[in-house]
Amino acid sequence: MAYVDWMIEGPKIASCNCDYGCPCEFNAPPTHDVCEGLEAMEIKQGHFGEVRLDGLRFAAAYRWPGPVHEGGGIVQGFIDERADANQRDALLKIVSGLEQEPTTAFNIYGSTIEKEYDPVFTAIEFRCDVEARTGGLTVPGHLQLSIEPIRNPVTGRPHRAQIRLPEGFEFREAEMASGTFTGTGEIRFENAKCYAFFTYVAYGPQGVIDVRS
Repeated sequence: MAYVDWMIEGPKIASCNCDYGCPCEFNAPPTHDVCEGLEAMEIKQGHFGEVRLDGLRFAAAYRWPGPVHEGGGIVQGFIDERADANQRDALLKIVSGLEQEPTTAFNIYGSTIEKEYDPVFTAIEFRCDVEARTGGLTVPGHLQLSIEPIRNPVTGRPHRAQIRLPEGFEFREAEMASGTFTGTGEIRFENAKCYAFFTYVAYGPQGVIDVRS
């Protein structure tokens, strides 16, 4: 099947209520019965056909009642208010899993969603320092995320860890961190010192594209 030629590349951050490492990355059940969290990406460079997407951001909040693959999830997307009508349409197509193979991250997660709230076009503050493992996200009235290094419980020093997934559909390699986040919009939650990651990734119609930051 022929798809629109598109690509987005840039830093991505995420956090969920699982313990550090996240069992989902190892095909195991989530730490708690419910799986909830948020993610965001800043597009360093990207396009959807002739529509340029450079510099734009998007985010999402989500919750599943159990393991993600069992479905029943709810989600709400957030699109950068700076995007014009064509860019909004392009980003919504990408994050909705359209114009791509059924094995991409957006399509796979989309297949597990039972209810989707209307997207919000808003300001998105995105912070990402992979080397320092600090960053965060602010979507006014909806989401707040703060990421810091995991700390050694004895010395208090930053503890560095990575996950490498050579065939991963969401990322190939990511830096682990500690996330504290709240959701105050349609999807409400509050979690502290949970799994978080930083990665630099590119996606296209066939899924992850191997790139170097």
